[in-house]
Amino acid sequence: MSSHGSRHEDFCLTELGGSCTCRGAGAMFDPGPCVYMEKMAGGSDIADLLSLEDPMEDVLRRIADKRGVSIGDLMIVILDRPRHNEMVERIRRAGARIRFISDGDVAGALLAARDGTGVDLLWGIGGTPEGVLSATALKCLGGMILGRLWPRDEGEASRARAAGYDLDRVLHLEDLVAGENCFFAATGVTDGSLLDGVRYDRGGASTHSIVMRASSGTVRLVHARHDRAKLRAIAGERYG
Repeated sequence: MSSHGSRHEDFCLTELGGSCTCRGAGAMFDPGPCVYMEKMAGGSDIADLLSLEDPMEDVLRRIADKRGVSIGDLMIVILDRPRHNEMVERIRRAGARIRFISDGDVAGALLAARDGTGVDLLWGIGGTPEGVLSATALKCLGGMILGRLWPRDEGEASRARAAGYDLDRVLHLEDLVAGENCFFAATGVTDGSLLDGVRYDRGGASTHSIVMRASSGTVRLVHARHDRAKLRAIAGERYG
């Protein structure tokens, strides 16, 4: 974000170990003590159909009607966690299909928002900073994400209330990331449903990345080649 000639920027980084950190000047939602949030994300054509307050069965019915399919044709991507067991059973009873992921609900949100992935919706309880990161990506790509803070215990809930957080409030895209001056970038490390992993050979490596900008709506998929010898000459032995 820029103001009066001085530049103030927010950033949100996710590490290989799965933790995620957000810092900045206030454009991104600060989750305070709440590490987790309930999330729902989907494409721009169903943005007004999503809800964390209506029964999931009603949401699925609305999406199916909008897309002219049966509920049995819908695919919901969900993190494979015991805390989701009750909702998984409800979704299955409604007739929808489920695609479990072991981690990475940012990628899951992107799959739900992009055309041609076979995924219609993301739902689940995952990291709050990852929810902010997903919102940034959907600002660029198009789509909607809803979030609601999910304290892990009463102690965390009490700290959140004391800090002024409304635990019943449903957060929308603009609540999670304000403004249009935002960017999203990710590079695959191992093969995933969104990006290919790093490929090594004798001369170096190749990588697959996605880079997006909200203000222009530009989405770039980048296949890059990295020459190990030239990188080593610039940056030393950390390039192997």
